[in-house]
Amino acid sequence: MGKLSTPYAAEPHIMGKSAVKSVQDASIALRSLVAGDGYLCPVNDRNCATFDTSSGISDGHMVPVTRKRGRRAFLDGNFARRKLPLRTNEYCIWDTELAGFGLRVRPSGNYFWFVRLRHRRKHRRITLGKTTDLDAALARSQARRLLAEAALDGLPKRVVVKSTPTMSDFVATHFDDLARTWKPSTAKRNADAWKNELVDHFGDILVADVSKADVVRWRDACAGEREARFNRAVPVLAALLKYAEALKMRRKGSNPCRGMPRYKRQAMERYLTPAEYARVGRELRSQEAEFPQQVAVVRLLLYTGARRSEIEKLQWNWVKPPRLMLPDSKTGPKTIWLNSQALAILEGIQKRDGSPFVFHGFQPGQPINIHGWWNKFRSRCALPDVRLHDLRHSFASTAIMDDVALATIGKLLGHVLPETTEKYAHLADEIVAEAAQRVSGSLASAIGLRV
Repeated sequence: MGKLSTPYAAEPHIMGKSAVKSVQDASIALRSLVAGDGYLCPVNDRNCATFDTSSGISDGHMVPVTRKRGRRAFLDGNFARRKLPLRTNEYCIWDTELAGFGLRVRPSGNYFWFVRLRHRRKHRRITLGKTTDLDAALARSQARRLLAEAALDGLPKRVVVKSTPTMSDFVATHFDDLARTWKPSTAKRNADAWKNELVDHFGDILVADVSKADVVRWRDACAGEREARFNRAVPVLAALLKYAEALKMRRKGSNPCRGMPRYKRQAMERYLTPAEYARVGRELRSQEAEFPQQVAVVRLLLYTGARRSEIEKLQWNWVKPPRLMLPDSKTGPKTIWLNSQALAILEGIQKRDGSPFVFHGFQPGQPINIHGWWNKFRSRCALPDVRLHDLRHSFASTAIMDDVALATIGKLLGHVLPETTEKYAHLADEIVAEAAQRVSGSLASAIGLRV
């Protein structure tokens, strides 16, 4: 058999090498075609009238036959009820509107709705149901849903949050569960923050609907006298919404309190001067006979730098001279070192039967609370701005003036992080500056300069 002729076989100079190779490849492919795959077209230099059916493939070009398109129709109930022709093998009728939706006709005379889709690089044909059992509109709807799911597979999906309760109902149901992770004092303070600050603004809002705008409006409403209350209450709201995320009541990462700026408050740092110490000591001696427990508590606060709650709720089994071994505090287990003055105070207190506390309250089995008494006492000392916590600050300032290192002060106060103690660093700087001034004054006097 001769070589297959091509339209450009006589003029290879007008084609590039790649084009010639493509034509040769096409010629080889056409040689493999049989009569059923196409029809023979004569070459240009032959007379079509003399071209008979006995001519071979070398006498012309083999032109492939265009495949017939599949049968198509609008697939609805009327079409499914028609009596369609049956064949020895099943065949498909495709819908003219929804690509992939079709009707399969079996030789038995049963018709089935189906959908053909491409899912993760694989073609799948899913049978939806028999036409006698499944309505055409419903079959079309199911096919459209399956096609959409296959097209969107692998794309990020928006998390749908179901209907949620109001914030008031959420707190009533879940606050106790969340409070178990807090200390009792923290749980009480957070419960008060919800009742006094949050419930009026967020109580009637659904948990899933609390937005950044709601929190900003509440923040703006607290401007002025209630700024400190906002700063204390916003962590409570953040904890509640974070727990709602854990319960799948909000989308993960949707907490509107994240990044919410707090109001800047002036640091309340009050340190007693030597003259003020003298006034406090004088009034403590005058009040000792009438209020011995309250006076003992204040003296222990002065001598140890402990927090108010750590001394008020002190128990006898925690007293291990020369230290107090507290099993829990604001920062966890804590050791408070006792000096000779503090030890003398504890030795002068008598134990009361049936009570574990060193200082007793008005009610049996309850610790003392000196907050109300202190407010009257500080007025007698003409120190209305001094808080009980300022005695702790004053303890640290006195230690710095006695050249005690900041690291040691942090251990005395029970600070876990050194950054907490660094707020007293400016006091140490003042002492250094004062010492430098004294040294320079002495040197100036020595060389005859006026100071």
